Amino acid sequence: MTPLASGFLASLLAGLSTSLGALPVLLPFKPSERTQGVLLGIGGGMMLAATSFSLILPGTDAAIALGYPGPIAALVMVTGVLLGGAFLWGANNLFPHEHFFKGTEGPEAQNITRIWLFVIAIALHNFPEGLAVGVGFGGGERAGAIALAIGIALQNIPEGFVVAIALRDLSYAPLYAFTIASLTGLIEPLGGLAGAAVVTVAQAALPWAMGFAAGAMLFVIVDEIIPDIDRKAFGQRGTVGLMGGFVVMMFLDIALG
Repeated sequence: MTPLASGFLASLLAGLSTSLGALPVLLPFKPSERTQGVLLGIGGGMMLAATSFSLILPGTDAAIALGYPGPIAALVMVTGVLLGGAFLWGANNLFPHEHFFKGTEGPEAQNITRIWLFVIAIALHNFPEGLAVGVGFGGGERAGAIALAIGIALQNIPEGFVVAIALRDLSYAPLYAFTIASLTGLIEPLGGLAGAAVVTVAQAALPWAMGFAAGAMLFVIVDEIIPDIDRKAFGQRGTVGLMGGFVVMMFLDIALG
């Protein structure tokens, strides 16, 4: 299978794990706020570890392999991370969207229904994850890319659960909440296809693409996930969840990579 096809398929499977996480919304029970906060923490920790071990470190190695001296390789990664963060910052200000806990952001959108504002917000969140998986497979380091894809898929399970529960709490029917949460995961293969295509066409872009994907994911973690963890977990439980998710992803990356 070509790197392009692998990146698309892996990001698709990672996105579909959102549906697996959303399934409990169809059951007649509601998890506590603290449980949701811990689950968010686990997902955030896995994303944070993936940013470090599956993107920044391999990206630095790729830059050195291309002949860059150490300081220049570091500068390439720093620039890529800043560009990725700037891209997400610009997208958040360009597109109207609404978070479950932070409220409305971006320009006013009087003609867009609230549910679509939520969908846009989740799309802005999920695209960098797919981008990271696609870049990983496009770079040819299959073991590390598989670890990254597994980590993102595992992270999407609690994320899909929390998104679906939040939609149900907004008075949407359970089946509708499940469907919308599932569809948001399909943004990831689009990012995967884009990331794999860029790296496949130009291998010299690999460290830049890895830095960009890392910066975009880091922006999502700091701007969205960590504040939500603080609001829902009410103290150190969310931190414990984040640390647990971090070490699980770290183990996967070291063991498989």
